[in-house]
Amino acid sequence: MTFNWKKPALILTDVLLAVYLFLAVTAFNKPDEQSNVCSEVKINIKEDVVKGFLNADEIKAQLLHAGLYPLGDPMEQIKARRIEENLLKNPFVESAQCYKTQTGRVFITLSQRLPIAHVKASNGDDYYVDTYGNIMPPTHYVNSLVIVTGAVSRKYAQKVLPRVGNYLLRDRLWRSQVEQLNVLADGSIELVPRVGEHIVYLGRPDNFKQKLERLEKFYKYGLSKAGWNKYSYISLEFDNQIICKKVK
Repeated sequence: MTFNWKKPALILTDVLLAVYLFLAVTAFNKPDEQSNVCSEVKINIKEDVVKGFLNADEIKAQLLHAGLYPLGDPMEQIKARRIEENLLKNPFVESAQCYKTQTGRVFITLSQRLPIAHVKASNGDDYYVDTYGNIMPPTHYVNSLVIVTGAVSRKYAQKVLPRVGNYLLRDRLWRSQVEQLNVLADGSIELVPRVGEHIVYLGRPDNFKQKLERLEKFYKYGLSKAGWNKYSYISLEFDNQIICKKVK
């Protein structure tokens, strides 16, 4: 009887081929060793018309302090949700998003609370107010925000300053021209400009936009011809008129 060696050979070939395919598929599906570890952290902070308080180094320091900075950590152990929750504890962070990629990268995107005014009240309060009227703590950061002085209560700052500050911030002229707002005891406002030696009395913060539109026309057709230092006091309290006091 002649032994048929072809059949066992075919079976062996099938087995070896199956083993090869299994190992090949396993190796193909196994991620690159380097992608198992976070190799890069990208921090993006959205900016607005004015520069905020945050920078990438401060965010990195916050995560390092909390033991959550992911660089060098195994990707499977990095909890994006925990990173987001930690960043939202920062009083200057409005929203935070974190996600991981299969290539070993972690991306962090932040939007920050936008400050519109720096309050230095006569009662000793020192804080910032954001676009929504939220109180923000003082910081070492210095920028060109309008300074608000005088009889500024926190209620006034939260109710009135967002309306006034947002308008100044969004208007190109007044964002650069208004240096200081001084709040008097009755809640009326004086404006201190960067250019010119005069004080502008706005009165109560009603019809704020219309008052500044009148002031802009006065700057354009009045002071530009008469001279920026001709008047010491300009009142816009009453509608349809501007009262000026000359420099003595």
